[in-house]
Amino acid sequence: MNDPASPAALLAATFSEIHRTRMAGMPLSNEALAVDAVDFAPWGHHWLGVLVTPWFMNLVIMPREREHWCAVGIGETLCYTFPAGVFGFIAAREPSIGDYHACSLFSPMFEFADAETARVAAAAARAALFDASHREGLDPDPAPAEHPAGAPMSKREFLRLPDADRESGR
Repeated sequence: MNDPASPAALLAATFSEIHRTRMAGMPLSNEALAVDAVDFAPWGHHWLGVLVTPWFMNLVIMPREREHWCAVGIGETLCYTFPAGVFGFIAAREPSIGDYHACSLFSPMFEFADAETARVAAAAARAALFDASHREGLDPDPAPAEHPAGAPMSKREFLRLPDADRESGR
C-alpha cells in the first residue's frame, strides 16, 4: 500500500463504506473482520492484490494503464493466466473506484477468527498465484490455443469452448 498510485486505500475506503451502509446488519458478515486491501502491487499493466471484507475475500485486478484495460460488461468472466494456473475473474464496477475484475477466494468469511488471520491468508493466496508448483496435475498449457496465455477471456469466449475444454478448466 506504499505506492501513491496504488488503488489499495481507495478500495479499502469504498468497501468500508459499503460495509457501513449496504452490508449493515447482513447475516453473512463476520464482524470480527475489517476491510483490508492486501499486497496491491503492479502486475503487468494492472494492479493486483487481495480485497478482504467481512463478507468476502477476492483477488482483485484494477487498471494501472487504462489503454491496456479489457473493459467488458458487468458480470462477464475474464480468465487470467498466472504461473499457478488460469483463474476466472468477474467484471465489476463501483462508482467511486471504477471497473475492476474479481476472483472469489472465500465467501462468506466465517472460517477466519480475526483480521490478522484473514490478512495472512490473503497474502498467502496472492503469493501462491506466482508459484508454479500449485499447477501440479494440470495440463501444462491450460489456455485454449486460440486464446493467448495471459490475455483475458470473456464469459462468451469461455462458453464457446468445446465441452471437454470447459470441464477441464481449459
